[in-house]
Amino acid sequence: MTEQQSDQMTGYGPARESAAEALAWLVDQGDRFGHFIDGAFTAPGNGFMSHNPATGEVLATLTQAGARDVDAAVDAARKAQGKWHRLGGKGRARHLYALARMIQKHARLFAVLEVLDNGKPIREARDIDIPLAQRHFYHHAGLAQLIDSECPDTEPHGVCGQIIPWNFPLLMLAWKLAPALAAGNTVILKPAEQTSLTALLFADICRQAGLPKGVVNIVTGDGTVGEMIVTHAGIDKIAFTGSTAVGRRIRELTAGSGKALTLELGGKSPFIVFDDADPDSAVEGVVDAIWLNQGQVCCAGSRLLLQESIAEAFLDKLRARMARLRVGDPLDKNTDIGAMIDMTARDRVAALVEGAGGARFTPDTPLPETGAFCPPTLIAGLSPADPLMQDEIFGPVLVSTTFRTPAEAVALANDTRYGLAASVWSEDISRALVVAPQLAAGVVWVNGTNMLDAAAPFGGLRESGFGREGGWEGLAAYTRPAGKSRPLARIAPFAGNGDPAAGDIDRTAKLYIGGKQVRPDGGYSRNVYGKAGKLLGQAPMAARKDIRNAVEAARGASAWGRSTGHQRAQILYYMAENLSARADDFTRLVNHMTGTRGGAKEVEAAIDRLFTCAAWADKMDGRSVDTPVPGLTLTLRQPVGVIGALCPDEAPLLGLVSVLGPIMAMGNRAVLVASEPFPLAALEFVQVLETSDVPAGVANLLSGCHEDLAPTLAGHMDIDAVWSFSSSDLSGAIERDSAASLKRTWVNHGTTRDWPGPQGEGRAFLDAATEIKTLWLPAAL
Repeated sequence: MTEQQSDQMTGYGPARESAAEALAWLVDQGDRFGHFIDGAFTAPGNGFMSHNPATGEVLATLTQAGARDVDAAVDAARKAQGKWHRLGGKGRARHLYALARMIQKHARLFAVLEVLDNGKPIREARDIDIPLAQRHFYHHAGLAQLIDSECPDTEPHGVCGQIIPWNFPLLMLAWKLAPALAAGNTVILKPAEQTSLTALLFADICRQAGLPKGVVNIVTGDGTVGEMIVTHAGIDKIAFTGSTAVGRRIRELTAGSGKALTLELGGKSPFIVFDDADPDSAVEGVVDAIWLNQGQVCCAGSRLLLQESIAEAFLDKLRARMARLRVGDPLDKNTDIGAMIDMTARDRVAALVEGAGGARFTPDTPLPETGAFCPPTLIAGLSPADPLMQDEIFGPVLVSTTFRTPAEAVALANDTRYGLAASVWSEDISRALVVAPQLAAGVVWVNGTNMLDAAAPFGGLRESGFGREGGWEGLAAYTRPAGKSRPLARIAPFAGNGDPAAGDIDRTAKLYIGGKQVRPDGGYSRNVYGKAGKLLGQAPMAARKDIRNAVEAARGASAWGRSTGHQRAQILYYMAENLSARADDFTRLVNHMTGTRGGAKEVEAAIDRLFTCAAWADKMDGRSVDTPVPGLTLTLRQPVGVIGALCPDEAPLLGLVSVLGPIMAMGNRAVLVASEPFPLAALEFVQVLETSDVPAGVANLLSGCHEDLAPTLAGHMDIDAVWSFSSSDLSGAIERDSAASLKRTWVNHGTTRDWPGPQGEGRAFLDAATEIKTLWLPAAL
């Protein structure tokens, strides 16, 4: 007798969770909701209906926010923010703890209301979403308790705008609100229009818990409300979880505004199964990876990559397991797959499946006659370039292909524009630990999937967004360095005095690309004058093709990122020694260029900074994270990749070293544009690089007009991050032009930085030069 026949004989009796308490709460509220602003609900206004996706029934009527509502929410948040911050971390911790206890107290009500509003199975809401939401508030209550002592030189951004999706309504609310409140910010949160009810229940909980008025404000509505929040001048930080397309639009809308931004976007996560994996465990892992929440999960393991020798047998096991999945009433505890968010989503997924190639398998699973239900589907034998292997489906559809070697598995896994998560299945832990660091993903699970915790950073690379949520890293995203910076005026080059003769410094400077000095592609140079108008020399003018060549050279030097921190430190120490040997030459050059007598101090500071970067090269390590999962959860520090940077104008040598040093120390490769008014120090620094055993392509130095070169750096698809410390007003353009590839940016927004002081070095540069990868290694029980 097969397992399926056994199930059919024994059957599953109904085990339906009662919805009475949740429906009663809706009735108590009059089945109509306004917004939650300044500690109270506003009167309901014109709006839209919230439906149960499993039945189509109307649950409540919600209010569509307008500009006045958003203004009122921002005003309330701004008014409350100072007092909330001054309450101190320990005072805020008490409120967060109270919120955690209130969610725990009303866990059943939250779970059932979530199911009614979202359509997910009650087992998932009860056992995953609500406990994790509690965990986030408990964990961040602890971080708030510690923040004053552990992060003494930081302060909150101020007022945060948060926009969350419909797939995990309460969990995403907790994910966003808890760290923002712990850090001392106040919040305007917009839940998805399809799933606003648990956010409004949370608002009611805030009142019951005595949270100060204005600290949390919730406005409901469609995407136009989100855009009002994103563009509002009174909001200091935006946090968004949702589609890549919308995330790209938010990057464009916030460009140049000075708003802090974190984006957690889409994914196309690989699920890699090697031939030595436990097949039964891996099959269950696939079920959890793709059919959790009907596949409507950004980190869903939607690409199954099977080692060729086991592919056929594994797929047979998987099809048999799929045939036993139960699709139906989300409130039934026996249901495995509930309803999709709405009929539009269901029809979109159905159309994608209908037009797909490959070998399609859909089990003969009966579906309810009404509601947005979609059966689990497997499509095998697709090529890596197939649209369904590349595009996020966001439904209960798994696509599959095969590989032969671990190297091919890594190549297939990374063959996507996303980089959110990945799963590796192998009984050979050595193999898993070799493969996992090579995967372009912010989170990697070994012999597991969809493990999440408030203490473990979560976030992606590439078009999966930037920034991390969870743990100390997530808390840091809601803080900034304490104090204010002064405006940075544009620094113009000195003009000549009409004397065509060069001064006592006359050398034909060239660009430095791929370990060689080369002439600029355009063949142009410009005169560089001292303060008195004396000609000091000529600096080459780089153009688009020079950047292209430098990026190609940097990409070719990827081995630098795989070298040890000790090896990188030795080269940085050597650079410091060689700069020290030529200290007098650089002192004269800096003095001539800037017209000051501070050259000696700048050179000495540059030497010291290289030693500091060398010191950090093997010390900026990860940590073990205490999560409620047996085994190990680790955060690893990995290089960003190729970083393009516009160096500071005001500190021609020290600024160059302060940017290049941490980039190299953390294993990145650099494409740097020298100080625009004073470029000769960077071009002379080429000789230090040439005599310090720096591998070709690791450091590439250009000179030219920042305004002309910035768009090329920001828009280049093979540059992973762009930094700008230029005195030219380029921050907005860089952020806007980077939106296409969603690369990380770090720009100065026209403010000064104390390059000789602590602002010129330290964790800010090292953090910007690294990506956090969270590696989960669960223990076999």
